[in-house]
Amino acid sequence: MKNFFYDLKSFFILWITQSFSALGSAMTNFALVIWIYQQSGSALTTAMLAVCSYAPYVIMSIFAGAVSDKWNKKIIMLVCDSFSAVCTVAVMILLKNNCLQVWHLYVINSLNGLMNTIQQPASDVALTLLVSEKYYQKTSGMRSFSNSLVTVLTPAFASALLAFAGIKAVIIFDLATFTTAFVVLLFFIEIPEIKKENKEVENILQSVRNGILWLNENKGILWLMLFLSAINFIASIYESALPAMILSKSDETALGIVNSCVGIATLIGSIIVTFIPEPKNRVKVICSCLFFSMSTENFMLAFGENPVVWCIGALCGWIFIPLMNANMDVIFRTHIPADMQGRIYSVRNTLQFFTIPLGYFLGGFLLDNVFEPFVSGFSGTEKGDGASLLFFVIGIVGVVVCFVFSRNRHIRKMK
Repeated sequence: MKNFFYDLKSFFILWITQSFSALGSAMTNFALVIWIYQQSGSALTTAMLAVCSYAPYVIMSIFAGAVSDKWNKKIIMLVCDSFSAVCTVAVMILLKNNCLQVWHLYVINSLNGLMNTIQQPASDVALTLLVSEKYYQKTSGMRSFSNSLVTVLTPAFASALLAFAGIKAVIIFDLATFTTAFVVLLFFIEIPEIKKENKEVENILQSVRNGILWLNENKGILWLMLFLSAINFIASIYESALPAMILSKSDETALGIVNSCVGIATLIGSIIVTFIPEPKNRVKVICSCLFFSMSTENFMLAFGENPVVWCIGALCGWIFIPLMNANMDVIFRTHIPADMQGRIYSVRNTLQFFTIPLGYFLGGFLLDNVFEPFVSGFSGTEKGDGASLLFFVIGIVGVVVCFVFSRNRHIRKMK
C-alpha cells in the first residue's frame, strides 16, 4: 500500500485538484441549465447548450489529437483551462450588467468545447504517462469515483448557492476552484515526455492519417468506439429529455435528487471497480454493463410517475457504468501505443461524440414537436408524458444496439 501511494503521488495531486475544479465547472453548468429552462421553457433550447459544447468535437477533434501528440501536455492543459476561465468571467460580467442572453451561452459553450477538444486527449495521455500499467484499472476507478462524487455534490451545492446567493456566487466558486487547480498543475506537477521510437517528423495531416490507418488495422478498437458512439446517441437523447420531463411533472428539487442518485450509483460502482480483481474478459463486462443499463432505467422513467421510481431507475442505469468505463479505458491504454494515444483518442472523440450533439438536438426536437404534441391528443395526458413515451422508445433501441454490437466478430475477439 505504501508503494501504491508513493508511485501515484503526482497522480493523486493532479486528480484531487482537477476534480475540485470539475466540481466548480459542473455547478456553473447546472445553474445555467436551470437559468435557460426558466427563460425559455423549451427542451430544445436547453439541449442546444450541450449541442454547442459537443459540436467542436465533431469538427476539430480528429486534428486536435495530432496537435496534442506534438505539443507539451502540461502547457496545453494550462492554456485550455485558462481560456475556459476567461469564458466564465465573460458570463459573470454579462450577468452583472443584466445583459446575458441564451445566444451568449451558446457562443461561450462552443468556444469552451473547442478548447476541450484539444485539452482532453492531452489530459488522457498525461495520465497514461503518470501511471504505471499495473495501476490502470485502480486509477480509472478512482477517476470515476471523483466524477461520481462531483455528480452527487453538484445539485446540492449549486442549488444551495443559487438559493442563498444567486448564480453569481456559483460562478465565483467555479473561478476559485480553477485557480487552485491551475496553480497546482503549474508548480507541483511534472508530466514526463513521451519517448518516441519513430524519430520521423510528421505534419498534422500525416499524423491524422497515421491515426486512422492504425485504427483500420485494429478493428476491435474501432468497433468498440462505434459501439460507444451508438450508446452516446441514445444517452444524449436521454439527457435532453430528462430535465424537461422531471421539471414538467415535479420540480427543481426532484431533478436535483435524481441527478444525485445518478452520482450515488456511479459512486458505488466506482468503489466496486477500484477494489475488485481484474476480469478475464473485459469486452464481456463492457457489453453486459451496457445491456443492463439500457434495459432498466429508460423503462422505469417511461412508466414511473414519481421521484422514487425515477431514482431507482437512475441507480439501475448507472451503477455499472464505472465498471464499463474502467474496462474500456484499460483496453485503450494497453492496446494503443503511448505516442499514438493523442491522435487515436481524438479520432475516438470524433467517432464517439459526433452522435452526442445529434442526440441532444434530436431529443429536444422530438420532445417539443413530436412526442408531446402526439400524447396531448389523448385524454388524461399531462405535460411530460411525451418524454415518458420517448424514454420507452429509446429503451427498446438501446437493448437492440447492445445485442447487435455484442455479436460483432471484431469486438468478440478482444479480451
